[in-house]
Amino acid sequence: MTDDEARDWIDSWPRRWHEETGAGWAVVEAGDVAGQISLRRIDLVDGLAEVSYWVLPGARGRRIAPRALSAVTAWSFETLRLHRVELRHSTVNVASCGVAQYARFTAEGTKRGEARHADGWHDMHLHARLRDDA
Repeated sequence: MTDDEARDWIDSWPRRWHEETGAGWAVVEAGDVAGQISLRRIDLVDGLAEVSYWVLPGARGRRIAPRALSAVTAWSFETLRLHRVELRHSTVNVASCGVAQYARFTAEGTKRGEARHADGWHDMHLHARLRDDA
C-alpha cells in the first residue's frame, strides 16, 4: 500500500461511520497503539458485518487481537443488534485462525483464490459467529 492509498483509506473512515457502513478503532495497550480492529462492512438491514484486525509485531503474543475481536463482536450483537459477524483470513495466516477460534468464530469453509495480496492470490478461510451462538 502506498502512502496515498493509506491516507485515502484513513480519510474514508469518518464517512463510513456517518453512513453506518463501517467503523474502526485503535487497539491500545498501556497507552500505546498495539493494533487496529474494524467493522469493514456493516449491513444493518441484513444484520451482518465483516470484521478485520491487525496487531503490531511488538505487541503480538499477548492475546490483544482475540480480546479486541471478542469485545467488538459483543458490541456488534448488543449495540448494533447484528445477527452475524464474519471474518476472512489467508489460509497461510495461522495466527488469525487462532484468533477466530479463541473468539468462538466457527470455521465455515475456504474461499479459493479470493484475495489478492502482495505475493499473489490467496485462498481465504471464512469464519463467522451468530448472535445465538453459545
